[in-house]
Amino acid sequence: MVYFVATPIGNLKDISFRAVETLKSVDVIFCEDTRHTIKLLNAYDIKKPLQACHKFNERVASEKILQAVQNGQNVAIVSDAGTPVVSDPGNVVCQTLKEAGVNYTVIPGACAFVSALVLSALPADRFAFIGFLPDKTGEKKAVLERYKDSDLTLLFHCAPQDLDKNIQAMYEVFGERKAVAVREITKLHEESVSFSLSQGYTGKNAENSCSSSKAQKRGNRR
Repeated sequence: MVYFVATPIGNLKDISFRAVETLKSVDVIFCEDTRHTIKLLNAYDIKKPLQACHKFNERVASEKILQAVQNGQNVAIVSDAGTPVVSDPGNVVCQTLKEAGVNYTVIPGACAFVSALVLSALPADRFAFIGFLPDKTGEKKAVLERYKDSDLTLLFHCAPQDLDKNIQAMYEVFGERKAVAVREITKLHEESVSFSLSQGYTGKNAENSCSSSKAQKRGNRR
């Protein structure tokens, strides 16, 4: 069996009993960064072989995972944080397993954008998770244009160094809207800061860290 296992997004205690049991029971663990995953495994005294499965080798890793299963091994797949596949490697693995008729399952747990949505206090009855925006300005705006007239709460992952330019791009495409930046989720300095797109993010240590940002438009539902 192949298990896609959700791991903590910050606080190492945010992992389920089932996830720990699964990681202890499998024969091999495929992960984004072995140096990162080993810290989690050490915290729970888990000693298993680690192999890399990241965006640069996912297709090759998928074949290794398929071969391992065909050889009778149980495999766990984890990302550096949160649920694999969601803005992380894993989708190619899913496709490979599906095409080969191999069953797999999910060990649910932490997911950053869900936590950010709750912390934002924005309407959560209808929302869309967009993930990371493209680096190039033209491609970034093209993605945003698709949601220009949406009345959904929109959720984005954002690297700290991209925050200001992403907010600027949102303002240029969406116009004035309410937004919330959420960072350091589950950690000591967790922060949720509301702002307008024209104003920009003004939270503490704005230049250092932001877990995700969301732009919201509700139209006639406001």
